[in-house]
Amino acid sequence: MKFTLSWLREHLSGDYSLDDVTGALNRIGLEVEGVEDKAAKLRGFTIAYVVSAVQHPNADKLRVCMVDTGAGEPVQVVCGAPNARTGMKSVFSPPGTYIPGKDMTLGIGTIRGVESRGMLCSAAELQLSEDHDGIIDLPEDAPLGATYVDWIGLDDPVIEIAVTPNRADALGVHGIARDLAAAGLGTLVEDEIAPVPGVFPCPVSVTITADAPCPAFALRLVRGVKNGPSPDWLQAKLRAVGLRPINALVDITNLLTLDQNRPLHVFDAAKVQGNLVVRRAKAGESLLALDGKTYALDETMCVIADDRAVESLAGVMGGEESGCDEATVDVLVESALWEPINIAQTGRKLGLNSDARFRFERGIDPAFTLPGLELATKLILDLCGGEPSEVVLAGAIPDTTRVIAFPLALTEKLTGLVAEEDEQVAILRRLGFSVQGVAGTVEVTPPSWRGDIEGKADLVEEVIRIAGLDRVPSTPFPRDETARKPVLTTLQLRTRKGKRALAARGLVEAVTWSFVPKAQAEAFGGGQPALALANPIAADLSDMRPSLLPGLVRAAQANADRGFGDVALFELGQVFKGDRPQDQFIAATGLRRASAKPTGAGRHWSGKAAAVDAFDAKADALALLAACGAPVANLQISTDAPAWFHPGRSGTFRLGPNVIGHFGELHPSVLEALDAAGDGKSPLVGFEILLDRIPEPKAKATRVKPLLELIPFQPVERDFAFVVARGFAAGDMVKAAAGVDRKLITGVGVFDLYEGPGVEADKKSVALSVTLQPREKTLTDAEIDAVAARIVAEVTKKTGATLRG
Repeated sequence: MKFTLSWLREHLSGDYSLDDVTGALNRIGLEVEGVEDKAAKLRGFTIAYVVSAVQHPNADKLRVCMVDTGAGEPVQVVCGAPNARTGMKSVFSPPGTYIPGKDMTLGIGTIRGVESRGMLCSAAELQLSEDHDGIIDLPEDAPLGATYVDWIGLDDPVIEIAVTPNRADALGVHGIARDLAAAGLGTLVEDEIAPVPGVFPCPVSVTITADAPCPAFALRLVRGVKNGPSPDWLQAKLRAVGLRPINALVDITNLLTLDQNRPLHVFDAAKVQGNLVVRRAKAGESLLALDGKTYALDETMCVIADDRAVESLAGVMGGEESGCDEATVDVLVESALWEPINIAQTGRKLGLNSDARFRFERGIDPAFTLPGLELATKLILDLCGGEPSEVVLAGAIPDTTRVIAFPLALTEKLTGLVAEEDEQVAILRRLGFSVQGVAGTVEVTPPSWRGDIEGKADLVEEVIRIAGLDRVPSTPFPRDETARKPVLTTLQLRTRKGKRALAARGLVEAVTWSFVPKAQAEAFGGGQPALALANPIAADLSDMRPSLLPGLVRAAQANADRGFGDVALFELGQVFKGDRPQDQFIAATGLRRASAKPTGAGRHWSGKAAAVDAFDAKADALALLAACGAPVANLQISTDAPAWFHPGRSGTFRLGPNVIGHFGELHPSVLEALDAAGDGKSPLVGFEILLDRIPEPKAKATRVKPLLELIPFQPVERDFAFVVARGFAAGDMVKAAAGVDRKLITGVGVFDLYEGPGVEADKKSVALSVTLQPREKTLTDAEIDAVAARIVAEVTKKTGATLRG
C-alpha cells in the first residue's frame, strides 16, 4: 500500500513529520517497507533564466545557451532541445548532479568543440513524466535560483507499507490515518458523507440470481457527464503511487479504492444493453477485459451481464466493451459486495491480479457500500458535471454486528503488558470499537470495517499494538542452581540431527509443496483414501501429500531436464496418512538419481561413475536413524516395501510390528506416472523414515558408553562363504553370525553374492566378513579357530546353509 504524506494529512490533522509517521506505523504493526522522497533526488535542480540561445557553430540541431542560474555569472550550456530560446525559464542542473532519467552524473563536457557547464532538463530526465520532446518551459514568474522541486510542490514523500492479510482496513489512506490517530499521532478527520439526492429514477435495474456470491449490489446512473482528463491534483496523486491516469471517471474510482478502500466500477451506459444481472458465468463464455486480454470463464466465476453478454468479471476487472472513454455521456456507477473466497478463486484460476481483487478477497467494509457510491457520485458531479439518478440496491447490506465479552485483565495475563482499564477502553474506542462498560468485563462491538476481529485475543492484540510493544516487560529466565528443562522436544531434536546427518552425506535439502494431485495421493497412500482439500489453490494440488517422495521426484526430474541429472535431495516435513491427528507424521525422505553416490563413494578418476542402487538409500536411512538415536542394531529388515518401490530391490525397517520406514529403488511404473522415467538408464533410489515412530530414548541409560573406546589390540577379520537356498535372506545369516559372541564380534557384513557354475541352480553363495575385536588380550590361532567353528555351526543350524569348500 502506497500513499503520500500530503494525502495522509487530508485525513490526519496535526503537527507531525515524516519520521513521526514512519516510526508510528512500525510501532502499530503497519511495517514501512520504503520511503521514496523525490525531493531528495532532485534537490540540486534549480530554476534558471536563458539569457541567450544561439546556433551551435558545428551542429545544426544544437544551441549554445548562456544561462543565469541566480548564483553569479551566467554559465555556458550546450542544449539540443528544439524549444530552447532566449528569454525562457527552465530547470538547470550544474555539474556533479545525478540525472535520474539518464542514470548518470553530469560533468563538464565539450560537445562538438564547445564547452558545456551544465544542462537544461526535460521532464523525462527528471522522471516527472514521459515528455522528452523539449526542456521544461516555466512561467515568467518562476523565482530565479529557487529549488525546482520546492517551487512545484514535489517535496511530498511516498510511503509504502506492508499490510497483513487480516488488515484489509489498512488498504485505504483513511484507515491508516485512523490507526495513527488511535496511536496518538494527530487527529482523525471525519467528514460526513451526505447522500446525493437523485433527480430521476434509474432506468437500469439489477437482479442477483440465487446462486450468485453477491450479498448486495448498488447502482445509479449519472447522465450528461463530460469525461476527459482528470484535474492535475488527481493525476498527481495517482502518479505518485504508481498509477497511470486514464480519464476522470476511471481516475475517480481509483482514487476511492486507495483513499477509502472502496473499489467501484463504472460502465458506459450507452454500451450496456438492457438491465444488469449478477450471476454465475456459463460454460463457453469469455470476457475481453480492460487489460486487453480475453479470459475464458466457467461456472464457478461470478459476472455482471446485460441482455447481450458478460460486461464485467465481478470484483476483479471490468470489460473493455463497456468501458468509459472521452465519448462517454451517461455512466452507470456500481458499488457492490462480493464473497471474498469466490473472488480469490476466480483471480487464481485466471491468473488475474487487480487492486479490486486484492481488496475484495481480503474483505472490505460492507457498511461503506452506499456511502462509497454517494462519495463517488459527488466527485463525478464536481469534476464531470451531470445529473444523478436515484440509487438502486439489489440484495441487502449484511449486518456484521457481533458482541465480544472482553475481560480487561486478559491483556496482562496474555502479554504481561500492564495497562489501566480506562486506557484499554480508550484505545478500543479510538479504533472505532463500541465499548459498553468501563471496568472488569466489558462488551465490545467491533466496527464494520474490522471483519478480522473474532474473539478476546484479537482485542488484546489491538490494545497491545496501540499501547506499544515496548511496554511489554522483559522477563529473564531465573538464574538459580536448578537446571533448566530442555527447550526442544525429542521430535525437534531428531529433525535437526537428521538434517545435519543427511547433509553430511552429500544430500541437498529441498522444500516441496504439501499438496499433490489426487492420483499421486492415491498411489502413495498405501491403500488409504486421499485427504482432499475443500479449497485447493490449484487443480493439480488438490490433496495433502501422504509421502514426500512425489515432490522430491519432481524436483529431481526438474533438475535433470535442465542438465543436472546427478542430484541427491532430502526433505523433512509433514505427511498425511489419514484425516485424524494421529495419522499425521514428520517424515524424513531422501532421493538419489543417476550416479549421485554418497560423498566420496562410487567415483574414480580411472572409470565411469557407478549408478546409485538400493544399498545407497539403505545407507542414507541408517545414517539418519543413527543420528536420531534409533536402536539401529535391533532393526529388522523385511522385503514387504510398499508398491511404489521395486520388488526385490527394496526393504522395510521394523522394530517388531512397528514399521519405521522403507528404502529401495523406485518402481519404473511409478516413475512413468510421475513423468520422471527419463531414458530409463538413470535409476532413482530413496527412503522414507517416519521420525514419530522411532522409540523414545530411555529416561536414564543403564550404563554410560564411552564416546570413543581406545583398544590396544589389533582386530581380526575372517571370511566365510556359505551356500544357501536362493530365496533365503542374507540378513538372517548376518544375525546368526553376530549372535555367536556379541562382545567379541563387532561387525558382520556381506561382501559377495555369487550364483553360477559351481553352485547348484537353486542355491546361491553368500560371503560374510566377520570382525573380531579382543579387549583383554591378543587372540591365539586356536581361539580364533574356535570362534570360527562356532560361527559356522550357528549359521548352519539357523539357516540350513553349508560352508562352501
